[in-house]
Amino acid sequence: MAVTLSRRGGDQAEIVDVTLGVRRVKGADLCYVLTVPSASRDPAVQPPTPKPVPAVVERCRQLISNPVFETVIVIVIVINATMLGLETFDSVAAGYHGVFDVLYNVILAVYVIELLIRFTAAGWKIREFAKSHWNVFDFVVIAASFLPGLRSTAMLLRLVRLARIVRIIRFLPDLRVVIGAIARSIPGVASLAAATALLIYIYGMLGWVLFANHDPDHYGNVGRAMLTMYIMLTLENLPDNVEMGLQVSPWSVLFFISYTVILSFLVFNLFIGIVLNSMEEARAVDRAKHETDDLLHRLRAAREALEDAERELQRSHRDDRGSATGRAADPE
Repeated sequence: MAVTLSRRGGDQAEIVDVTLGVRRVKGADLCYVLTVPSASRDPAVQPPTPKPVPAVVERCRQLISNPVFETVIVIVIVINATMLGLETFDSVAAGYHGVFDVLYNVILAVYVIELLIRFTAAGWKIREFAKSHWNVFDFVVIAASFLPGLRSTAMLLRLVRLARIVRIIRFLPDLRVVIGAIARSIPGVASLAAATALLIYIYGMLGWVLFANHDPDHYGNVGRAMLTMYIMLTLENLPDNVEMGLQVSPWSVLFFISYTVILSFLVFNLFIGIVLNSMEEARAVDRAKHETDDLLHRLRAAREALEDAERELQRSHRDDRGSATGRAADPE
């Protein structure tokens, strides 16, 4: 990470490029390494002057980072969810239908204002705004409310209103970590699900071969046998199936024991292991993000301290020059 600082000496401005490196050291969480190369004094070499941030953009950025702003949006989302639940009661929906419509429009207006504030905080740049996936999700959900013909379809309108409630995940950090862990576990869970389906098919075929004539209701074909095996994953119908198998042959117990050990115990433990591993990865990513945010906060504080020191040096330099001019104008 590179930070450009300005330092004044005499009447000339000097640009210093400070390279900040972050590395881990045994016994310490983070170690910051500052490298200051020799500065070029060529007046022709000037760094590009950053464009000033408009005041409205800066105020919007401060607003969205304010916990009070997030709390207000969470309260609005909770009210939205409560209203959706109340509408499921016929007596309430019939008596307050007009009130609900007005409140839904007010809530939609709040969401639109929030979206405009976030877009302004991004400097009215679509690419900067779209860097956050939550901004894209909010835009899609809110824009869907303005689709033509949506209000005439009650089911679609309720689905769109229900999708707005999902936005609460954005304001709950721990819940975001859980959702991130679920997303990270999808590839592993998908592979485990494929292996589980294969094992259920194999045991379903074996069950059809062994018990089709004795229990056709549960093993009459491979489809019924697989459904029976799938329900047996929860151990719900295991005692009844073991009792049925003993009527066919005492050796059928091996069939049910092997199935229970492999699928009911081993597969579920593997599933839990995949989810826990994904949770650790998601927490590591979240922790790294917070460390980066903390580092940026320290850099901003260091920049402000350097700017204050620069202003103080300039003030002292002007005072020194004024004193020297006074002494030169008043000879002994």
